[in-house]
Amino acid sequence: QGEIILFIDELHTVVGAGKAEGAMDAGNLLKPMLARGELHCIGATTLDEYRKHIEKDAALERRFQPVMVDQPSVEDTISILRGLRERYEVHHGVRIKDAALVAAAVLSNRYITDRFLPDKAIDLVDEAAAKLRTEIDSMPTELDEISRRVMQLEIEREALRKETDPASRERLARLEKELAELRSEGDALKARWQAEKENVQRLRDLREQIEQTKVEIEQAERQYDLNRAAELKYGKLLTLERQLREEEERLNRQDGANRLLKEEVDEEDIAEVVSRWTHIPVSKLLEGELQKLMHLEEELHQRVIGQDEAVSAVAEAVIRARSGLKDPNRPIGSFIFLGPTGVGKTELARALAEFLFDDERSMIRIDMSEYQEKHTVARLVGAPPGYVGYEEGGQLTEAVRRRPYSVILFDEIEKAHHDVFNVLLQLLDDGRLTDGQGRTVDFKNTIVIMTSNIGGTRILEYRGAFDGPAYERMKEAVIEEMQRHFRPEFLNRVDEIIVFHALSEEHLKQIVDIQLRRLRERLAERHIELELTDEARTHLVRAGYDPIYGARPLKRVIQKEIETTLGRQLLEGKIRDGQSVVVAYDAKRGQLAFTPQQRAAKASAVAG
Repeated sequence: QGEIILFIDELHTVVGAGKAEGAMDAGNLLKPMLARGELHCIGATTLDEYRKHIEKDAALERRFQPVMVDQPSVEDTISILRGLRERYEVHHGVRIKDAALVAAAVLSNRYITDRFLPDKAIDLVDEAAAKLRTEIDSMPTELDEISRRVMQLEIEREALRKETDPASRERLARLEKELAELRSEGDALKARWQAEKENVQRLRDLREQIEQTKVEIEQAERQYDLNRAAELKYGKLLTLERQLREEEERLNRQDGANRLLKEEVDEEDIAEVVSRWTHIPVSKLLEGELQKLMHLEEELHQRVIGQDEAVSAVAEAVIRARSGLKDPNRPIGSFIFLGPTGVGKTELARALAEFLFDDERSMIRIDMSEYQEKHTVARLVGAPPGYVGYEEGGQLTEAVRRRPYSVILFDEIEKAHHDVFNVLLQLLDDGRLTDGQGRTVDFKNTIVIMTSNIGGTRILEYRGAFDGPAYERMKEAVIEEMQRHFRPEFLNRVDEIIVFHALSEEHLKQIVDIQLRRLRERLAERHIELELTDEARTHLVRAGYDPIYGARPLKRVIQKEIETTLGRQLLEGKIRDGQSVVVAYDAKRGQLAFTPQQRAAKASAVAG
């Protein structure tokens, strides 16, 4: 009838397709028909491919009218998803809540930056529904656990039947009773599971019938068979929809808490898929993230000792950012940590990564001492076209593309070449960087931390200044030195410059406890307990206290005086697995003494 529209996806592949020596390609075959208006054609392609292939063939380009199709907004995406919901419900045989559609549009827009709406939101809904369908078809966890337990007991029963002693006979009788109870419970659960599966299947069949009826109505209307269309629309369709409503109401009346199968996709399922794609723990999206952040400061204090101002400043900046008051086009927070070596600058970055992202590895660490030359800037964002390493991408941009939710640590920034900071200006201001291949990498969900030892000598001069006016004077002196080293436009883009002060002996006592707790965790694998007397702790603090080097000498002292001696005594057999070791300070010999004991004797020894 001629009422046909030809749609060609990936139109650029038509240009040059089938071209050989003396032959015409597919594009040239279409041109005469397009010019005469004999062919109604719609082609789809990307801007890059259009520029590369179609613009080069001016005659073909002239025969098409370019129409730009932009990415829809979140609101438009929700409308698109509502239109598609019925098809996905029929295909997967599950229900999809409206809240799940809203969550798919909002979460995909916020967290999945390398794809476009509505594609990424539709994919989320599709994957969440497919996952739920798989769960419906597979055995519920409760039933699976009972089946495994029954199998385990049956193996044990066969072994006990070969024994003749009274204890085994008694155990066999108990086991037979437990098996009977488990089988009865398993049968009841299996019956419930089958009944629920049948209910879900009934709903699926009804939805498929409704979908099929709608297709038949459309066909009847296209063929102007209005009697048939009316009969289907006001007869069969209404009956099926009423049956579906009644079936859903009947299911909802059943006790939801005791149901084995979940057959409705909600926002939690969507968040779980987002979590799997982007490596953000799902609880961060749904549990009140702001509520969790209220405890950020006390969590950081447990790992970073003696830096109250620094911990408070970081926690406050993150809370401000996450409460929705931050600029949506900038990173979550950007900080410069100043202070002498070994006072906790890097440790605070690690602690922040673990708290916010549940994983220390979410910290991307870049040692700026490796960027002392001007040409090393290319290593951060990738080499430009024509240079060696163009295909590889940059160290920073590739890491953030793979894990968009990270803490980025630029360690010892004063050692980097000044041109490196020009790259950071764009990152700190716009929350984005363009890599060597022209891809825009999103930094809006990163926390940027830069550390520096500038002003370390000034901090040591004010060693006793832990609060009040003295600390403020010390901070001013250090920031003044910082301003002499870095350009004002760089410092002006940083949210907060935080000065760490030198550690006191009191702080080191708390750090000893943290280090010993980590050592105990390693010893727990061998069931060895470690106890230190107060004198032994004091000795470690004195031996490891050096205001110039911070807490690092303390770590070396613990390694040398405790870990090495423990290791030697374990190898010699003086300390055995399952024992308790009391470490005391022997004042006469000026060293630590290790006393292995059985665990029962430990309490009295420490008390003594």
